Amino acid sequence: MTTNTADPYGAQAHARAMAGTRVESMPTLPAGAADPLPPGVAAADMVWEETIAPGGYGAKSLDRGARIRLEDVAGDACASMLVFNAERPIERLNVADTLKVQWNAYLGAGKLILSDMGKVMLSILDDQAGASDAFCGASNQATNAARYGVGDNWGPHPNARDRFSLALAKFGLGRRDIHPCINWFKGVKIEEGGGISPKLGPFPPGRSITLRAEMDLIVVFANCPHVMDPRPDYTVTPLRVSAWRGPVTPMDDPIRNATPEGLRAFQNVEADYSR
Repeated sequence: MTTNTADPYGAQAHARAMAGTRVESMPTLPAGAADPLPPGVAAADMVWEETIAPGGYGAKSLDRGARIRLEDVAGDACASMLVFNAERPIERLNVADTLKVQWNAYLGAGKLILSDMGKVMLSILDDQAGASDAFCGASNQATNAARYGVGDNWGPHPNARDRFSLALAKFGLGRRDIHPCINWFKGVKIEEGGGISPKLGPFPPGRSITLRAEMDLIVVFANCPHVMDPRPDYTVTPLRVSAWRGPVTPMDDPIRNATPEGLRAFQNVEADYSR
């Protein structure tokens, strides 16, 4: 029987009939209903479970100590990430400081994500991907139009920068708050002469990265093709994001104490929470 959704009662019946419907890319509510749960995580500790569609985006406010697991479900996701201090969003990820303070151009397990105020925002607990990019930034309407013919938010080839703007609006932030991002699951290598060699895959499915929130955060992800992806077709696959409650980093944590620079970044955060 066909439901007449032009009639309010018909529309109500149709909407209610959709209860329990699942598609590949959508949030899971409650997050503890995730199937499967991240390894070793109890359902009661889950705070975010979402599969972000190709060309989609997701964002969440997370407490200090939360763990965030990103999974490249099918081997061709590109998780472009912005990060903000949830209490004072004027403080945000600084990609340049993240690299130069750690004397390292490439991210991986044991490395830190730093803010523009000298504080650690995230620690990288585990990196099974081995490919990330802190140089190239996010795709935009012009780059997507050049590659695919059209690149705006309403067409078939949405770009990461416009997806960021939609996500940020939910937190009262705007386009001017979009800062240089980190791209997970897609990597680049800077050659001796300054050239950029991309490492864009596709890769084996199921690669994952686990991050730890070192302050209360707003994290934003856009899942759009990497800006240097040479393929003529708009190619990107789903991104699974899982987050759960966890303990605040202890004083004897090996990542916290790995370098003098990193320790100072932790101490700067701890001073904010000592009041």
